[in-house]
Formats: sequence, structure tokens, C-alpha cells
Amino acid sequence: MGLTKQSTGSHIFKNVFEKKDDNDIVIAFAGNPNTGKSTLFNNLTGLNQHTGNWPGKTVSIASGKYKYNDENYIVVDLPGTYSLLSNSVEESIARDFICFSEADVTVVVADGTCLERNLNLALQITEITNNVILCINLMDEAERKGINIDLEKLTTLLGVPVIGTDARNNVGIDDLKKAISDMEKGKVKSSIQKINYSDELENHIEELSTEIEKIKKIKKVNSRWIAIRMIDEGDSFISNLDDKLGYNLLKNKKLNDKYEIIRKKFYDKNVIKDNVVSTIIKRAESIAKQTVKYTKYNYNKTDRKIDKIITSKRYGIPIMLMLLGFIFWLTIEGANYPSSLLSNLFSFVEGKLTSLFMMIGTPKWIHNILVLGMFRTLSWVVAVMLPPMAIFFPLFTLLEDLGVLPRIAFNLDHYFKKACAHGKQALTMCMGFGCNAAGVIGCRIIDSPRERLIAIITNNFVPCNGRFPLLITLTTIFIASSGLFGSITATLVILSAIVLSVTITLFISKILSKTILKGLPSTFTLELPSYRKPQITKIITRSFMDRTLFVLGRAALIAAPAGIIIWCMANITIGGISLLSHCAMFLDPFGKAIGMDGYIIMAFILGLPANEIVLPILIMSYMAGGSMVELDNLMSIKELLVNNGWTVITAICVMLFSLNHFPCATTLLTIKKETKSTKWTLISFLIPTIVGIILCAIVANIGKLFI
Repeated sequence: MGLTKQSTGSHIFKNVFEKKDDNDIVIAFAGNPNTGKSTLFNNLTGLNQHTGNWPGKTVSIASGKYKYNDENYIVVDLPGTYSLLSNSVEESIARDFICFSEADVTVVVADGTCLERNLNLALQITEITNNVILCINLMDEAERKGINIDLEKLTTLLGVPVIGTDARNNVGIDDLKKAISDMEKGKVKSSIQKINYSDELENHIEELSTEIEKIKKIKKVNSRWIAIRMIDEGDSFISNLDDKLGYNLLKNKKLNDKYEIIRKKFYDKNVIKDNVVSTIIKRAESIAKQTVKYTKYNYNKTDRKIDKIITSKRYGIPIMLMLLGFIFWLTIEGANYPSSLLSNLFSFVEGKLTSLFMMIGTPKWIHNILVLGMFRTLSWVVAVMLPPMAIFFPLFTLLEDLGVLPRIAFNLDHYFKKACAHGKQALTMCMGFGCNAAGVIGCRIIDSPRERLIAIITNNFVPCNGRFPLLITLTTIFIASSGLFGSITATLVILSAIVLSVTITLFISKILSKTILKGLPSTFTLELPSYRKPQITKIITRSFMDRTLFVLGRAALIAAPAGIIIWCMANITIGGISLLSHCAMFLDPFGKAIGMDGYIIMAFILGLPANEIVLPILIMSYMAGGSMVELDNLMSIKELLVNNGWTVITAICVMLFSLNHFPCATTLLTIKKETKSTKWTLISFLIPTIVGIILCAIVANIGKLFI
């Protein structure tokens, strides 16, 4: 994947960052995944951040600002990548930005615990630009594992400034700021690295670069690097470079003649790539041997012992289920009391609001719309959703921080290969637990278009955080009894729902692989990061601010107008029957056929903007229909639902349809942007919906035999 007209040109960087002053200094942050690059970025920029998309691609690029010595710095956090030589979206974007954005300084963030592997990317970047600083992060972990890095010698061998940092504890941040400032002012200089390849390849690089240097229009880009890429990538690179620079290299007759001779000679481009890659790896290995010393040869012995258990074929899956089960149990057990307190609080506030409206003589219909419609719906959203999310998200974030989630993906890799899907789909599926839209965007890590489509289409089968409150609520009030055993039962039911969602994901992936998206699974390397000591305070802050409040805010933003709409529909009558009842009666035959009713189907349809509001809309619909109760606890919700004909079978069908139905509007828009296809967006809408209808119909008909 090279440069495209849409994704290049200096104007495109306005979508990523914007200079308010010509004197603003632009810093590019590059590095492998799991090096602490984003932590370093957050430490530098704080809350002064902006996230934009790379034009033509659905990859988010974060940018932020900080001040140092009264100067403004703009930091751009590029996607994590292991190389600039292959074809993934992240690699092309990182390369394009470093080459063509004219960033003042490029900071390469490396992991101090595995420096040799990280040096591969650093060496590739030093071939492109001479404004490079190598920041070796996670120095605290390296020290703990007995890994000593000679920073001075590394500086000498690489020819670039090297700074050691521990971003999690703010160690070395000031040194990094000073190094960036010094390089930008020209006080410190690095040199473009010349990596010597085979003699034959070097001769051809020299031939091309000599001619390229004569072309004025491409003076800003390193001629040697262009020559290497021409030989390696061929016409596609030349064509895309033309889109960026507005000049076709092959217009130069001498350059074109030499290029044609070389192209015919190296008809197998894999030979060139192998030469380039192996040379860089050997160089990185040589530098690492001279600069890295190990005082504890079994420094990762503990990690390996833990991994032998957690990633084993026998214990891996059971341990994974136990961890998830424990999280769900804590969520269910801990959420009831706070939910009850919040319900009582909002009930008290509702009474005061009613008294206030009566005192100022507000018309009854305004009171009913604002208090009984909007406020009551918002109250339910906050009271029922906030406590479980405030427990679940920090615990889930803790698993991420510990490094457990990649192990879960590793355990599932075998099953995805059997389904003829990509192993990385396990990672995107795990991302879907947080948000399906994020999971869909995460599918860009899958290089194969076929496997990427499978991952996108099936991501919605995994319940996102917007669906967990409904699952937890219905499980608690209809399936589990009270007390300890009740919460354990509820946990087992939700765990079963998770297992079912993963099983359906694998099953549908297999069907797609054998029908409309035929093919064999690709191989890939999954990095298992070191187990790290979690930072509890940061976990709580990050999970509450980035996840809990975000999801709650989105739900509240949609629930408020939804509450007003439901109240209006319940009070606008046609032929003596409310509009709400008309809609429900129209949908009721279909709803009954799959174990639900018209109000439930309508709630799912109106909940298209966000899954979080399905249950609030449903409760509001029932209450507007005449079954008014005070919803001060979960048993009150159960009473309301039972009064409207609910049984255990109804609850199971609603949970099944919640697991398997059309994606929310945000996810659908993301799918459209990712696939650039209405066809695949429609397929992504229909497949989970059809699966949900079939499952609910089966359960409903089996239930009729016993109830």
C-alpha cells in the first residue's frame, strides 16, 4: 500500500494537525506497538489532544500540544508499526508522515526490554530522515529484569541522540523535551544512516540515487531511500510518489533507462526485500550485542512460567473463562446496592421537580414531557448503567494493563484458524467487548481484505459495553435468585452468553469462508507483551473518564430525546388508541413469533442509535402504556415487565436478540467507512439480525412446549 492522491499532499496534514503559528514545532512519534508510545504522548500533551482521521483511510491519528521554553510543540502519535517495508495501512501512514509531512523531529519510541527488535524500525527511519531521536522507554522494566543498555555507545553507533525514559513514572520526560528542543534548534544533529546491502544492490542504488539527486522537485526526500523503494516496490511506488510530488521520476530518460535495466534483472522482488530485511536485522543484532548486557539470564522466567499455564491448551480457555466470570460476578454483586441508592435519589429529585413545576404553574403536558418523559428515562439510564459500568470497565482495563488480553487472543487463535479466519480477528473481537465500532476499526490490523471483511461482518456478534447492562439486568431479575448463589448463577448465564457469542462468531466466520468469502487463513505473529505492574489510580481514572462517562454520556444524550419521543407517541392518539400502541400492535405478530412482543421490537428499532437505550425505551413504553410503577430497584423493573406479559422465555429471547441483532448506527457508519461498500454494510446489518431471529424463534417454540 503506497501513497495515494487522497492520502498525500501537504494539505492533508491539516486533518491530522494544524499549525496556529508558523513557528510551531511538529514532532512525529513512531514506534512498535506496546512500547509505551501513547503513555509518553499523554505525559507530554496531557488533555490538550485532538484525534483526526487520515484522509482516505479510517485510521485515527492523535495529535497534541505542549509548551517548552515558551515554544509551542505539536506532537503527532503515529500508528504503532513494526516496519515501514510492508503493506499494512499503519505502515504506509507512518512512512508517509515521516517522509512528507516535513516534521521537525521524529522520535522513535523503543521498548528497553526488547531493544534489538525495536531497532529494526529505528534503522529504517534513520534511512529516511536525519532529524531522529531514539527514546528508549520502559527503562524501569529493563532494570528490573537485569537488562543494562549503554545509551552513550548506542548514540555513537546509531548517530542519533538516545534518551532513556520511564513514561509511566514521568522519568526522563524533561531530558526528552530538551533533546527535541536542541535538535530543532540545530544544537544536536543526527546523521542519515547508510545501511550497506549486497554489493550488487548497492551498485544499483548508487546508479539510481545519482540521477534522482539531479531532480530539483524531490530535493526534500532522501534520494538513496527513493532508489531503494523504486527497486523494491517498483511502478506502484513511482506512481504514488508522482501523486505526492507532482513529478513522475520516469520522465527523466537516464533514470528511466537505468530503472528498466534493474527491473528486468530483479524480476523477483522478494529477493530484494529479503536482502533489505535481512541486512537491517543483522545490523540491529550487531548494535544490540554491543550495547545491551544481561545480568539476569532468566529475567523473563516468571513470565514464561505464567504463560505456560495461561496459554496452555489444557488450562488456557478455562482460566480465561474464570477471569471473565470473576469480573462479571463482582459487577453483578457490587452493582445492586449503588443502583438502588441512585434510584431512590432520582425518585426524590423527581418529586422535587414535580413540586417546582406545580409551584410555578407549568402546564401539565410540559411537566409530563420533561419530568415523566425525559428526566425519568435519564434517571433509569444513570441508575442502572452507571454502577455496573463503574465496576466492569476498571476490571476490564486492569486485564489490558496486566497484558492478559493478548493472551486471550492467543488462546483463541487456533479456533479462528479452524474457521478459516485470521488469528488477529481474536484481537479485534476482544476490542468489540468495549465497542463494536472500535472493533471494526481495529480490523485494519488484518492485511488480507478477505479476512478483514470476515472480521468486520462478525464483530457485532460480540456484546459491546452498551449491551452488558441489559444482559446483567435481565439475568439478575429473571434467572438468578437472591443472595450469593443468585449472583453466581447470573455470572454463569452471562459467561454462557459470551461463549455463545464467540461460538456464533466462529460459526459465521466459517460459513463466510466457505461461501461468499472463500479462502485460507493467513499466518501472523502475535506479540505477547510482558506482564506489567498495574497502575491502579491511572486505571480507575482512565476507565472512568474514557469508557464509563463516555458510554453513559452517549446513552444519556440519546435517551433524553428518546424519552420525549416515547411520551409523545404514548399521548398522541389516533382513533382513541395511542400512536405507541398502534406501532406496537403492528409489530406484535412478528414479536410473538420470536418470543417477544411489539414493544420489544420497537425498542430495538428505536435503539438503533445506541444499544444502551434499548431497555430504557422499553420500560418507558410499558410505563406510558399504563403500567406505572416506581422503579426504585430491580424488582420493580421485574414487576413492570411481568405485568406486561414477560416470562423467563421472553427474557432469554430478548437477551439472545440483544446478542444477535443489527449493529448500532455508529458501528454501521464505521463499517461503511471501512469497507467503502453499501453491499457489505447491508450484509453486516442482515447477518446478525437473521441469526438473532432464527435463535429466538427456536427458543420461543421450544419454550412453548414447557411453559
